[in-house]
Amino acid sequence: MKRPTHQSQMSEAFIVSVFLALGGGFQDAYTYMVRDHVFANAQTGNVVLMSTHLFGGEWAAALRYLLPLLAFVAGVLVAEQVQHRFKHAVRIHWRQGILAAEMVILGLVGLMPLPMNLAANMLVSFSCAMQVQSFRKVGGNAYASTMCIGNIRSGTEALSHWARTRDAGELRRAGYYFGVILAFAVGAGAGGRLSVLWGVPTIWIADVFLLVALLLMDLDRIA
Repeated sequence: MKRPTHQSQMSEAFIVSVFLALGGGFQDAYTYMVRDHVFANAQTGNVVLMSTHLFGGEWAAALRYLLPLLAFVAGVLVAEQVQHRFKHAVRIHWRQGILAAEMVILGLVGLMPLPMNLAANMLVSFSCAMQVQSFRKVGGNAYASTMCIGNIRSGTEALSHWARTRDAGELRRAGYYFGVILAFAVGAGAGGRLSVLWGVPTIWIADVFLLVALLLMDLDRIA
């Protein structure tokens, strides 16, 4: 027996996407501010910094960015396998399982001291990859909850379509994208400021955002 379709709809709900984006921005700011200026999910930045160090012959510094990048790849692979194997699970939706695993991982990261920055960054990158692979639509539109460039492009495209056609659906689509971008920015701003104040355990706040998203997905059973 398949799980009710309401679950898949809730995973695409704008409010769920907002909390996922808050968590995504928070994690990126945390790893950059606390964990050796490495991005948790902006892997383009990691590729740029890795390549710069490689061309300068700074192998150890390059490794600091390469390993989180590989962890991100591993996270995508794991999430895809989880979806394939547990897509029709009844007791718990597979996306909720991903969020629960992500919360456990971030909980562990908050216990890891600064000398373990490389391992911490790998774990955060891994969990971010699982999230971005698992939650790929908002309101039926493709998006990313842990990065902005694709959302900026899609939101601007929808806004341009609306300006030309006055199609209310395009304006609503633009609102989804720019709302998610705003949530990501708020999460990043809060993550940056609080990380400076509280240091390593600050990542636990991201768990709160993920917990809210997880509970929102379960509203059908609460009701």
